[in-house]
Amino acid sequence: MSPKETIVRMIDAHAARFTGTARYIGNHPELGYEEFKACSRLAREFEHFGFAVQTGLLGMETAFLAEYRASRPGPVAALFCEYDALPEIGHACGHHLISAMSLAAAAGLKSVLEETGGVIRVYGTPAEETAGAKVPMADKGLFDDVDFALMAHPFHAFETPGTSLALDAVQFEFFGKAAHAAASPHEGINALDAVIQLFNAVNALRQQMESHARVHGIIVEGGKAANIIPDYAAARFYIRAANRPYTSMLTGRVRRCAEGAALQTGCQWKESYYEHSYDELLTNETLSEVYLNNLRALGVPPEEIRPGQDHGSLDLGNVSRRCPVIHPFVKVIDEPHPLHTREFRDAAMTGRAMELMLLSGKALAFTAYDVLADPQLLRRIRKEFESRLR
Repeated sequence: MSPKETIVRMIDAHAARFTGTARYIGNHPELGYEEFKACSRLAREFEHFGFAVQTGLLGMETAFLAEYRASRPGPVAALFCEYDALPEIGHACGHHLISAMSLAAAAGLKSVLEETGGVIRVYGTPAEETAGAKVPMADKGLFDDVDFALMAHPFHAFETPGTSLALDAVQFEFFGKAAHAAASPHEGINALDAVIQLFNAVNALRQQMESHARVHGIIVEGGKAANIIPDYAAARFYIRAANRPYTSMLTGRVRRCAEGAALQTGCQWKESYYEHSYDELLTNETLSEVYLNNLRALGVPPEEIRPGQDHGSLDLGNVSRRCPVIHPFVKVIDEPHPLHTREFRDAAMTGRAMELMLLSGKALAFTAYDVLADPQLLRRIRKEFESRLR
């Protein structure tokens, strides 16, 4: 039996366990950094398959590291589990499938790891939807010794690994002076007016933004009563663009809009970052081609694999500065339901979704095996990675 046949047999033999894990997480949605049930379930599953599991990584209660080492040394292959849900609508981004997919891939790869040597490392990464845990993990060097990393995201189509938008999450607070809005408005300093001026300035700024840039925000505090001049108001923005330098520049321009709004209204103001900043994803094209070859070998027609699109921002972008990474989108439903909708959530819990999740787990395991078994291929992957960082 070939190594890849062994991987397939292993994943198929434990299919009920993998799909059961996906359904459990899907049926118990938890918000970022509150994924206690998902983290516990995944830790038990990895221990069942012989992985050493460390929970509470970097002080984050719902982060974990699962690792298996072959008896002889070799490269470090990394996979990722994401398992946070969205407010109110649950697992409408398919993170329950991401977790089970990586679990299946890791278990399948483990069955042939003695042939190649090396290490399988699976990172449990909370809160991808908000303050993604991969950012502090990257900052603390947890990926610096990883030779390559893989994950795949559920979608309604197969897409080649692409890129993502860099992101800054910025809050602007304005401090004014309260007054009776009818009896003595002239004694007040209106913090809400500053927020409104900020939004007007940002809307004017859009005319001079490059087409790949996005600035979108909400007012999180605008006053307590209509007859009181608001002495405090706050707004939160996501500022995104195709690369980190442009994103940082754009954040600076939005900051000056806030400063101008404060000057116009007489308010004091403060800026803070309410979530981690994300870098854009740097896809390793050499690693991507290995993955696509395996996806085709598993029966996915080439014409059904479309070019990668930008689907927003990913904390995996920060990881891609530390090691070679791919992040393809994989078909798990047949209907073109958008992510972050109830329709996608429901379709991603069907038997069809579980079947396609297992297929994608096999593609990830095949890809990792190919790289572990071919030192020259790994050198090409590393060479491309280093050239992208220059």
